[in-house]
Amino acid sequence: MELHIIILSLVFVLSTGTEFEHEAIQFQVCSNTEQEFFIGYDGEEIWHADFAQKRGVDTSPKFADDVTFPGFYERAIQYISGCKSNLLVFIKSFKNPPPEMDAPQTSIYSKGYVQLGVQNTLVCHVTSFYPPFVNISWTKNNVIVTEGMRLSLYHPRLDGTFNIFSTLTFMPAEGDIYSCTVDHEALQGQPQAKLWDVDVVLPSVGPSVFCGVGLTLGLLGLAIGTFFIVKGKNCH
Repeated sequence: MELHIIILSLVFVLSTGTEFEHEAIQFQVCSNTEQEFFIGYDGEEIWHADFAQKRGVDTSPKFADDVTFPGFYERAIQYISGCKSNLLVFIKSFKNPPPEMDAPQTSIYSKGYVQLGVQNTLVCHVTSFYPPFVNISWTKNNVIVTEGMRLSLYHPRLDGTFNIFSTLTFMPAEGDIYSCTVDHEALQGQPQAKLWDVDVVLPSVGPSVFCGVGLTLGLLGLAIGTFFIVKGKNCH
């Protein structure tokens, strides 16, 4: 099945004075398989439409003042409906041109300092890809895992490509190996896989011993030097 996609964004620049400017963005994307609508402010998502649950989700920071978006879910439905109508028109008008594609770049890292037996989170960051649809999967010791996995929305970049994050909650144990595998149509059937293994390094005693020995020898040398100085004065 061919993939057809429309991406629309509406950006407002709000000025609060001569020194400060803020950017609000309304973003919607639709294809013949997926749809997404969110509101952002200064590069951060603050609201998105959950079409599966048929509701809006406030994602503004918890420390910020409560923000409401009355009627925004209905607005999202309206915009996505228009997007899909336009999609059909564009498919006929442009006679199904092949889409431009950018392959994703993937990295994997732990969210916090790793300690054995202490719950942590792995982050799989997928960036610089287009169009904005990828499949992300996790494995632990070559076994697929889904429990504790979460997936963010697609976030647009200034160059027209996209970012997405997938996280996995896990309990570090020595020797475990995790992988994040990303599949995208630009990879042409060769998914990217990034590995991360639990390797907790205990603090080395080498530097401490070295410093201790050095300090001891230094004090010993000072004592010997003082002894000979005193003896020299007594000889006179």
